[in-house]
Amino acid sequence: MSWRRALKDTARSGLAVEKTRLEPLVAVRGAVGLAIVIAVSLWAFGPAAAASSAFGAFQAVIATFQRSWRPRPELALASGTSLAVSTFLGYLTISREPLFLALLVVWTFAAGMSWAAGPTIGLIASSNVAIMLVTVTLPTSVAQAAGHAAMMIVGGVVQAALIVLFPVRRWGAHRDALADALAAEADYARRLRHDPVASFDPLPLMEARNAAAVTPRQARRRPAELHGARGIAERIRPVLASLADPAMGVPAEGHARDRVRELLAAAGAILDVAAHSIRRGEPVTVPGAALATFRTPDTGSILTGRPYRAASRLNTLLQDVLETAGGSTPKGTDRTPLVGIAPAAPAQRPGSRSRPTLLALIPTALRAMRKELRRGSPITRHATRVSAVAAAGYVLGTALPLGHGYWAPLTSVMVMRPDFSQTYSRAVARLGGTVVGVAVATAVVRLADPGTYLSGALAVVSAALMYLLMRTGQFAAQGCIAAYVVFLLGMGGEQWTQTVPERVLLTLLGGLLAMIAYAVYPAWETPRLRTRLADWLATQGRYAAMVFDAYADPALRNAPDVREALLTARTARAAWHTAVARATAEPVRHRGLSRTAADDAEDALAQLGRVAMLLEAHLPDRGATPVPAAAGLAEALRESTRQGAKGIRERRVPDWEAVRAAVAAWETEPPDGEEALLVPARLVLDALTELSEALDTAVPPMTLDGTSAVAEPVTKTGTGTGGVRGPGSP
Repeated sequence: MSWRRALKDTARSGLAVEKTRLEPLVAVRGAVGLAIVIAVSLWAFGPAAAASSAFGAFQAVIATFQRSWRPRPELALASGTSLAVSTFLGYLTISREPLFLALLVVWTFAAGMSWAAGPTIGLIASSNVAIMLVTVTLPTSVAQAAGHAAMMIVGGVVQAALIVLFPVRRWGAHRDALADALAAEADYARRLRHDPVASFDPLPLMEARNAAAVTPRQARRRPAELHGARGIAERIRPVLASLADPAMGVPAEGHARDRVRELLAAAGAILDVAAHSIRRGEPVTVPGAALATFRTPDTGSILTGRPYRAASRLNTLLQDVLETAGGSTPKGTDRTPLVGIAPAAPAQRPGSRSRPTLLALIPTALRAMRKELRRGSPITRHATRVSAVAAAGYVLGTALPLGHGYWAPLTSVMVMRPDFSQTYSRAVARLGGTVVGVAVATAVVRLADPGTYLSGALAVVSAALMYLLMRTGQFAAQGCIAAYVVFLLGMGGEQWTQTVPERVLLTLLGGLLAMIAYAVYPAWETPRLRTRLADWLATQGRYAAMVFDAYADPALRNAPDVREALLTARTARAAWHTAVARATAEPVRHRGLSRTAADDAEDALAQLGRVAMLLEAHLPDRGATPVPAAAGLAEALRESTRQGAKGIRERRVPDWEAVRAAVAAWETEPPDGEEALLVPARLVLDALTELSEALDTAVPPMTLDGTSAVAEPVTKTGTGTGGVRGPGSP
């Protein structure tokens, strides 16, 4: 992508206003807390202290809006306290400019590194540095600085208290995450009716898993319907795919396929009502037609073998979902299994996943930061970049005859993110929002000429609008923030003529510095695409190998290990998709992995994961007959994918001769009971072969008649050579 197109796309993204569900009650609660803090501070300490406490309360609310599954009061307290510490340390050094500049560099570098611990911590830390640049100018003595810091803590305490006293959908985010996972599976079931091999994005399941991890205090208060449903939802997805996939036994057309379509439609309806019940905390209203579909007497005579077992398993899991969503077995939903099918064993519900408390998270965050503190790390490059820009912006802003030079570094710190697209889009949004917000606030000030109290009230209104519109995009939020700061500083005695011109010019300077810094010292995701793909291949290969190991020796299979391998593969898949999304917006060449090659490689690895998932849905019991040939394939998969991942990182085309030999040996003399696993084994080899073809971008040699010379075509069973290899390929 060219720079011109990249800048155009990021600018459009930054100025876009998204349609999203607003949360007016949460916005009102935050604005009320801010009004209380400002009013009490004005009455007791005066405008300067009121401005400091207002910044603390304002930042505390912003922290609670971030996507985090931790208790919101803790985030408000952590935000207010950290801002207080930053402000006090900054004031102690502000009189000695070199010392303050050194503190700014160290503090900004630490804030940049904090993104390694997660976006919530990273944003809170970055916001604290940015707001510190404003608040250190308000006190006039060390005692006042300590008082202002204390008032910032009070602002966080007030917001935390309001969250506790007036909760708004206390478990709303957790309910939404679980309901989204169930709704995604309902949609997946309906799509499988028309496309038996439809793809499924596991991101909703990953979000639900993150939401299911709770602190000890949360575990004592979690609603009953949030217990266990996520684990059941995880088990439903492979069962749905197994029931629909023709490779597992149901023909593409006929009575059995029609019956499967009916079951999938009924499953989608049941999952939808369960999602609705969990999202709203209401009793489950079970669709009678869907339950009747699962109790049709002729199901047992139409479906046999694996489809028969999948239908039975699906019936049990759906009953468990309804029971969990309703807190108990809903009216009219007994545990009657499919007619003619023996009841499957009830799904075992996992225990609560433990999330460390906020204090216990500190060592984990420090370890994550230390892990990223290395040369070549994108987080380290971001921290270096943002600290250099903050120092340069502060020096330039102070040197320019505009006054209030902190606006330039403030803008840079607020807009800079570890990736290109967010940095540039936020820079454009901040500039546009600042111009609009300052223009509106200036017009109001000139027309109304507000005094101290009216300026404080207008600041509260601006903050309330920002809380309300925060999720609609950066442009609207930045406009409200600009108006908030103008009114708040006006409350402290500054005239609008002292803030408007320099704020606009220095905001432009800070945004330009941030954009130039990323162009000069970037952390492009495009060159790392091969590494992300290699990581996904290695984890996907381990997952598939563990599934085949479970068939090779059922007595020794360890379900938690298989589960852990699946979760690791999902994490690698998510990292790949994030990298691709970032790389798409970057103005750099593909450097060895074109978009077409990336798409084809993704399809191949998704197919490999799908085959493993289908097999996992029918893992044998511990007393089942072992399949020795599966052990050879598992070992070949494990080693070949490890070597293949290494080859991808080194820009070589992976070779799958070991896997091909294992499949060929299996086909030569298949013992009794192993025929059913041969089809998945061939599909695995096909997927790996397609991966090599996607990465083999060398132009094949031409024959005398002008056609491409292909060594040997790849057969459906995956026994071909996989196409022509380019120079340097194994």
